[in-house]
Amino acid sequence: MSEKGKLYGIGVGPGDVELLTLKAARILKTVPVICSPKSAKEKDSIALSIVEPIIDEREDSNKVMLVEPIFPMIENDEQLEKVWDSAAELIAHYLDSGRDVAFVTLGDPSVFSTFSYVQKRLKEKYEVEVIPGITAFTACAAACEIPIVEKNQVLTIVPKIDDRLEEIMNYSDSIVLMKASRNTKELEELIESKNKEKIICSVENCTRENEKIIDGFSEDKPYLTTTLIKFTE
Repeated sequence: MSEKGKLYGIGVGPGDVELLTLKAARILKTVPVICSPKSAKEKDSIALSIVEPIIDEREDSNKVMLVEPIFPMIENDEQLEKVWDSAAELIAHYLDSGRDVAFVTLGDPSVFSTFSYVQKRLKEKYEVEVIPGITAFTACAAACEIPIVEKNQVLTIVPKIDDRLEEIMNYSDSIVLMKASRNTKELEELIESKNKEKIICSVENCTRENEKIIDGFSEDKPYLTTTLIKFTE
């Protein structure tokens, strides 16, 4: 029986291939199987598009096995568990054959990443290594030229808006609104009404060719939109 393969969770950063870490690039140049989930069968994987230049440089690029499980954007917990179980089983098939697998994910594998659900299911049976990546919000802070936190300031990362936000703002010096496409006018008005001096900057498609930096909230709100709010008093 062959030795089991190793699973790599690789953060590919926000969009610019030059923001891949050296370690991530090295692994992607040698690993035989690359797993790149996508939200629907007809949609392309953004994470895969970032690493394609690395794969294309390989002498054996035509032999790289590409696995693209579907991770639909649904909120039904029972259905999601089945999706994650299925993806873990698919990856386990390659690991059991002795092949290493690189699971590529936008940003960092430890920050709101689909990789974490697979990792939980496989870490007891297989060797797993997580390769950190540059997060969207740090890339956006660089694009906006905002030092997002200084000294003893508190940073809060908000993935989805709910009724906790107003209380959170009382204890946060800076707030990152991930997936800002979910923002509502009510949310924006709530933040703007907060009686504090503040800087608001949104970035669409950060570090990509169609990057757009907005002073304030984004009106268009494409999927890859992040908003930074820094209270300055």
